[in-house]
Amino acid sequence: MSVVPPDRGTDMQELPWPFVERDRELETFEQAWRRHACTTVAVFGPAGVGKSRLADEFLTRAVDAGAKGVRVTASAAAAAAPMGAIAHLIPAGVDLSDPVSGFAEVAGLLAGPRGDDRWAVLVDDLHLLDKASTALLRHLLDAGAIRLIATVRTGGPVADAVEALTRGDAVCRIDLEPFDRGGAERLLRTALGAPSGHRTLHRLFEASGGNALYLRELVHGALGAGTLSSDGEIWTLAEGALPTTPRLSELIKTRLASVETTARRVLELLAVCGSVSLADAASAASMEVVAALDEAGLVDVRQDERRTLLVLSHPLYGEALREGLSLVRRRTLLLQQIERIGAYGGRRHDDALRVAIYRLAATGTADAGLLVRAAALARHVHDYEQVVALLRALPEADRTYESLLLEGDSLVQLGRWQRAEEILAEAQNRAASPEDRIAAAMVRTWNLFWVAARTEEAFQVNDTALRHVTSPACQRLLALNKASLMAVSGRPAQALALLDGLDANVQETQDVNSWLIASMSRTAALAYVGRSREAIDAGRASYAAHVKVDDRTLGPAHPTSQLVPVVFALTDAGELAQAGEVAEGILTDLVDTDSAQTRVWAAAYRGRVGWLAGDAATARRWYAEAVTQGDVHHQVRPLSQAWGGLAAAAAVLGDFDTAEAAVVRMRTYPVMGHQAGEERLGEAWLQATRGHLSQARDILAAAASDARDTGQPTSEMLLLADIARLGGAREVTGRLVELSRHCDGDFAPARVRLSTALAADDPDRLLAAAHELGAIGAHLLAAEATASASAAWRRAGHPRRATAASLLTQTFAARCPGVRTPLLASAEATYAFTEREREIALLAAANLRSKEIAQALHLSVRTVDNHLRRAYAKLGVRTRRELTDILSRSNWSPLLRHPR
Repeated sequence: MSVVPPDRGTDMQELPWPFVERDRELETFEQAWRRHACTTVAVFGPAGVGKSRLADEFLTRAVDAGAKGVRVTASAAAAAAPMGAIAHLIPAGVDLSDPVSGFAEVAGLLAGPRGDDRWAVLVDDLHLLDKASTALLRHLLDAGAIRLIATVRTGGPVADAVEALTRGDAVCRIDLEPFDRGGAERLLRTALGAPSGHRTLHRLFEASGGNALYLRELVHGALGAGTLSSDGEIWTLAEGALPTTPRLSELIKTRLASVETTARRVLELLAVCGSVSLADAASAASMEVVAALDEAGLVDVRQDERRTLLVLSHPLYGEALREGLSLVRRRTLLLQQIERIGAYGGRRHDDALRVAIYRLAATGTADAGLLVRAAALARHVHDYEQVVALLRALPEADRTYESLLLEGDSLVQLGRWQRAEEILAEAQNRAASPEDRIAAAMVRTWNLFWVAARTEEAFQVNDTALRHVTSPACQRLLALNKASLMAVSGRPAQALALLDGLDANVQETQDVNSWLIASMSRTAALAYVGRSREAIDAGRASYAAHVKVDDRTLGPAHPTSQLVPVVFALTDAGELAQAGEVAEGILTDLVDTDSAQTRVWAAAYRGRVGWLAGDAATARRWYAEAVTQGDVHHQVRPLSQAWGGLAAAAAVLGDFDTAEAAVVRMRTYPVMGHQAGEERLGEAWLQATRGHLSQARDILAAAASDARDTGQPTSEMLLLADIARLGGAREVTGRLVELSRHCDGDFAPARVRLSTALAADDPDRLLAAAHELGAIGAHLLAAEATASASAAWRRAGHPRRATAASLLTQTFAARCPGVRTPLLASAEATYAFTEREREIALLAAANLRSKEIAQALHLSVRTVDNHLRRAYAKLGVRTRRELTDILSRSNWSPLLRHPR
């Protein structure tokens, strides 16, 4: 008989993926097993959710609890021979020709000479166990000779073994389901050692369906192919098809192998078309066949408004099916589907797009008019790669101003600015009217400014176009366009003088695209000059307007682009939690689109929210996302801010090497002009966390001067508030008071009160400011305020008040894991314990008397009492009861830190 421990791999090829997020199941097992609340623990679930690995962990814990463990793997092959799966469980020499006596003999031998041996038997794939093995296990369970751990695959008919061994009150049933998105994210982070990009996580989760086995194989396949890579901060998956592994391909092919020919035709149709109507699927086979595929879990039926669609239940099925299709078969399937669409007139809104894509895939060409209509539909759903692919198929003779403008705009959204500039310049030359020339010129300015980062050239294109028009209406459009560029390049107040006159209703405006750009820029300008409440309302109204007209726009990539400056405004208004929610909502809405520019800005602003909340780890994660996606998608505009933010977050987390490298990278990118000076936060905090406070204040002062020169009080206030935190409160408080008159919301006055309290070294005012900042969600500032109050109380000879403030510091600092700043460090130093004081205080808090402590540490009682008196003084307490109370409320840390 072989007693086998569970197989627990530790290298990258054998990561214990399924144990992430399985704590609840492990706890359930521990309670049931150790308390003998059951004779059987059965793990149910579909293939690939980690049943076997979880059961292996159960077996290990059963062995740790004193049982002898044995593993049984049931299979169709083993079931061909009676008791083939459990032959190694049967002691040698037992005669089973008479099952009654033979089974009893097995039970007796397993119990051992003294009758007290207990066995834990793991049966993997219990549903495949043969009847004889089932009967023996049932007898051993009833005799108390074994306890059973089993895995059962769901989704098929209930097998006899499952019925016989997993029914009744003595069974603890655990059901495993595929991971949800949050579980998949934590699993990937645990396995890879760093977070995955937002879009990468989405693609892996959607492709795997939350199935742990599929997810594991997809990740290993991508790692092996080099398409999943890390820059040290974020794991990013390259665009394109997900590479699989031989094991995954075999699993999927096995799943599909039993499908009969008629049903397979439906699956192949879905594989090449993506989705088809329920009626079209039924016409390719029959409704009975479709129903059978649905019952088997191979297809899903979805409702799209009034249309019922059929899709493959798992995206990986499509990959496997397409691999087995010849070019002729693919072409035939596509042309047949085109005929079906044509039979009912192609009336649906996306039929033109479908037909064009299918015909291109089948024949390599399509009607020019159909291609342009299909491209417009693809633009409507923000599939810019599809737009470019469709329009690239146009013959040169069929390329028009409209198609060139559509292609150029899509290239802008994809970050391919050089090709976009060529196409848009050609479109401008072909324009038949002044309005068309202006439209092309404006898209060119957006391309040059936002993607190419060529600010002066963007203004030159706009000014050149302005010199060649005489119509007041056209002149106004170009003036609005120039104001839009000014708003985000360091002249927000000047821009608002023009943008405040924008039409109120997008439906009545002369040019929808111009209005949307101008409206978004106006929201941003309002935020930059401190009119946060107006910016929030304006941005939300712009978003609603954009949604209504999105089917006829160029320019802003997606309606959610209107909400990006709202994130900035919410942050500076002091609504940090809501700002984070809006930013993450934008990123979720865009995860299936090609709107890279908006995704990068949303990630950068989400990082800014984390930074101002004091959660540097979250800030670092989102700034890293912005950096990675900006590099991948050629979006350079946000990168100076993103690299600067990443440097600042890494610095306060103590990762100086990363902070230094990020500062170097930040300097290689052009400064955009808005958020003036904020890109230098990384430089300043790198100096500050190394103890060079004077240099840090100088950097911040220069940066604040840039913000002041460009009329951006929100950024100036942020930078000056940091000077106050780094010892310069008396120098900046007056200017902060002045700025607060121009910045609405709760954050500005809270910062003023913090700076004023720091300047006065007033502990009462510091505590009041801390509560105000904590309510906003600025937890690090609140922690620094209470830490400073604690230090002030201690200097004033009020140790009990100092200790109370220190406890409050811990509450706020817990929301800022890993963060170290000069204010926090200097405050902690005021109550640092020596090693001996720490040791004695902990023993006293554990209710040991002085004599007992002295004996344990080989000290005199007087020495112990002297150390305790000093500890009491530092904590502001007088008795052991008070000492125990304070240390228990503080979790005995960090009040007992060692002095440096």
